Formats: sequence, structure tokens, C-alpha cells
Amino acid sequence: MRAMVLRKPGAPLQPETLADPDPGPGEIRVKVRACGVCRTDLHVYDGELPDIRYPIVPGHEIVGHVDQIGPGVTTHKLGARVGIPWLGHTCGHCMFCARGMENLCDQPTFTGYTRNGGYATHAVVDANFAFPLDGLEDDIAIAPLLCAGLIGWRSLVMAGKAERLGIYGFGAAGHIVAQVARWQGRHIYAFTREHDQAAQDFARQLGATWAGAAGQRPDVALDAAIIYAPAGELVPAALRAVRKGGRVVCAGIHMSDIPTFPYSLLWGERQVVSVANLTRQDGLDFLRVAQQAQIRTHTTPYPLSDANDVLARLRRGDVVGAAVLIPDF
Repeated sequence: MRAMVLRKPGAPLQPETLADPDPGPGEIRVKVRACGVCRTDLHVYDGELPDIRYPIVPGHEIVGHVDQIGPGVTTHKLGARVGIPWLGHTCGHCMFCARGMENLCDQPTFTGYTRNGGYATHAVVDANFAFPLDGLEDDIAIAPLLCAGLIGWRSLVMAGKAERLGIYGFGAAGHIVAQVARWQGRHIYAFTREHDQAAQDFARQLGATWAGAAGQRPDVALDAAIIYAPAGELVPAALRAVRKGGRVVCAGIHMSDIPTFPYSLLWGERQVVSVANLTRQDGLDFLRVAQQAQIRTHTTPYPLSDANDVLARLRRGDVVGAAVLIPDF
């Protein structure tokens, strides 16, 4: 197999030929057709997440076909199209798994972080964490749904029944969640980097009621806000924008430090909560909703060998919607 391999934090990904992996008990091997590029990949690249074991193959928005099945697997057939998300495995017996909170498992593995991911021609995954993609046909369009969509969905659920919803960071997750929220009848207020007219115009095209810079505020108080950008300074900004009793959902796996802010911003029973990972039920629920709401992802495909350039584009904020890598080796 061929892969783009990260050997140490901040080093360029290296194209390498690796031994073809064989799936073990309960695992399947997937021939990768497409792999979305997520901001979390940058956190892996920069070494900002704990306990990264190098070398590692990043990538956790994988769409592919099953091309080898390990012992004991009965849930997937050869040739089946599957989607592979961030959550790669859970222990099944810790307190959180026992309570239906597997996203908080004490001994998880994560695709493209603690187990090799989809910046490759093949990936071996736990069969129980591979989603069937029945009814979803376009590999490139589907890929961002496997993390940006799934985490976006979980954060939207945690935002409650907010009629006026703020979205801070209108990238891969933001443009998917905006479509779901509009389908549900909500009003969207999109917050972008200063002077990012392209993202603001994109938000309006997707039905946003208002779009502006993160430092601005619309003329109405929001019921809730979701923060996708990994910028801690957005937490006080979002608290200023929500009404009493409103909720701010922090949806990133990593965020810069939150600056101090006056208690008055939190007072009035405002809440700040975080989203951690996803559950398999989140995936099943969202993939069904994605079909019902006819979600259309805005994607730009790139050859896998351009992964370093694509990550640099993502860091600069030059990606509108989502970037997707296609194996070209």
C-alpha cells in the first residue's frame, strides 16, 4: 500500500510504500476512494493532541470499499461501500461505554490519530465502527460527512431547539450544519474570519440570515452558538451574542486557551459545553438525516500526493467548504 506518513510533529508528510496490512479479528481492510481533510488533521500534524505515536497516517473521513475481511466479521461483505469516522474503537466495558456514552470511552482508539487513517490507498479498521453507505453514492461528497458532518450533527443536537443559531467558523462542519439547520427551519447567523468575504457570501448562499466577522454581532440575540474554529477567544464573543439562558457549544477537539472574561457574560444561566467525539448512533442518525435533508457538501478534490499543500491551504483559511484527498499512487 501507499500512504502519506507523518513521522514527527510538523514534519512534511512523506509518501511511502508500506506492507499491505491484513485485518485481524473483527477488522476489515478498506480500499480508500476518498478521504476528507479535517482541521483535526492539523492538530495531529502539529502535535497538539496528547499521546500521538509516530509514525502515523492521518485522515479520518474515509470512504472506501471492503477488500478484505478479518476473522469473525459478519456485518460487512466484500465490495461493500463503507464510511470510516474519527472514533475507531471503544473498550465496551468502562463506565461510559456501559452508560451509552461511548464517545467518552476511557480506552478508545481514533482513526488517523492513534491508529492509521485514510491518507493512504488502504486502511484497516474495526468492522463495528464502519458505517454502511447505502443510498449515498458520491465518494467525494460523502467524505466530509464522516467527521465535519457527524461532529456537526452532535453539536447541533447539543445546541437544543435554538431558533436563532450562530455558527462560528464557516468551513467544512459549518456549511453542513447550516444546511441541516435550515432544513429544520432555524435561522443561521454565520461568523467568519475578518474580511473573509468568500465564506460570508457562501453562508448567505446556503440561506444564512446574517453573515459577518467573528468580532461583529447581529442586531438580535442568539438562542445558541456553535464554535467550530479552534480559537478560545471566540467563547467570550459567543457568550456576548447569546441571550439569557442561551448555550455556547465548543465543537473542536482542540482549542486555544479561553481568555478570562467577566462573570456577567455567563450570568443569566448561559451555558458553555463541549462536544467530544461521537457515538455510532450519532453516525446512523446523521447519515439518515443527510439523505432526508438532501445535504450537498461543497468539496474540492486533490490528489493524495498533494496532502501537504492541502493542509497548508486549510491552515491559511483558503479552503471553502471541504477539501478531499483522492489516492493517486
